[in-house]
Amino acid sequence: MTNELRFDDQVAVITGAGGGLGREYALLLASRGARVVVNDIGGSVTGDGSDAAAAVAVVEEIHELGGQAVADAHSVTSPEGGQAIIDAALDAWGRVDILINNAGIVRDAPFEDMTADRFEPLLDVHLKGAFYVTRPAWKAMCANGYGRILNTCSAAGILGAAGMSNYGSAKTGLIGLTRVLAAEAAGRDIKINAIAPIAYTRMLAHSVDGAAAPDDAAAQAVLDDLVKQYLQRLDPALVAPVAAFLTHRDCPVSGEIYTVGAGHVSRFFIGRTKGFFSPGLSIEEVRDHLADIRDEAGYTVPGGTADEMGELFAAIMAD
Repeated sequence: MTNELRFDDQVAVITGAGGGLGREYALLLASRGARVVVNDIGGSVTGDGSDAAAAVAVVEEIHELGGQAVADAHSVTSPEGGQAIIDAALDAWGRVDILINNAGIVRDAPFEDMTADRFEPLLDVHLKGAFYVTRPAWKAMCANGYGRILNTCSAAGILGAAGMSNYGSAKTGLIGLTRVLAAEAAGRDIKINAIAPIAYTRMLAHSVDGAAAPDDAAAQAVLDDLVKQYLQRLDPALVAPVAAFLTHRDCPVSGEIYTVGAGHVSRFFIGRTKGFFSPGLSIEEVRDHLADIRDEAGYTVPGGTADEMGELFAAIMAD
């Protein structure tokens, strides 16, 4: 392939890279010339325990394929851990070009059973963890005048999913972080995007296994067939090419969200309807014009807060 996209001489840091999606990202980037920090504490899918062997095993795979990588087992859940993860790249190769915030855990529960013990660890790993690792990476990228950052969000937050108020809250918080960093990086060759992957990893398996079982055998058979026919197509390796492109030098976009699964790629975006305007807006007018407010015909996709304010003033001045 004459126009192969490569990452020669670049350094990538990938959190949660000891298995699943992170492992696939690490293997693909390394196969294209990147030097990779494989970060993973090696804990369970719910965040319990640790085992440095998970990251080491992926590093050994990369070495066997002729690539360069180092293992790191620091937790993303503290500023010190985040700094240590980035320092692993700086100490080994003196730079950080790519950061993929992929580390994550799940602790599903109906909202009535959602306690602080279930909620806060998800924020710690997904949202705070991305912040703690991105901060030192951001400084290094700004100093170098170049960087690519990829955050991991989820349809569970964008669209909503029962039993995942902790996961959805943390993941959608990452959309805000992505958009703000993209705005702050405008004018610099630092691009930040988000990916909402759909892959059959141990996290998805945990959520599927934890779902309520159907009451009758026929319904269970349908569910089992779905798992066999559909979920097996959700190979994490089919997500990796999108993550790789969004972190490549040729990636032209920033502040965007892409969903990918089973080889299919789409873009999520935030739209704004034309809406309804009344200079003396009342409760009753909101009720009576709800259909106009919700009408998606002629929607726009504001690029930022300035665009949204511009549309607001255009609407009220046109009256």
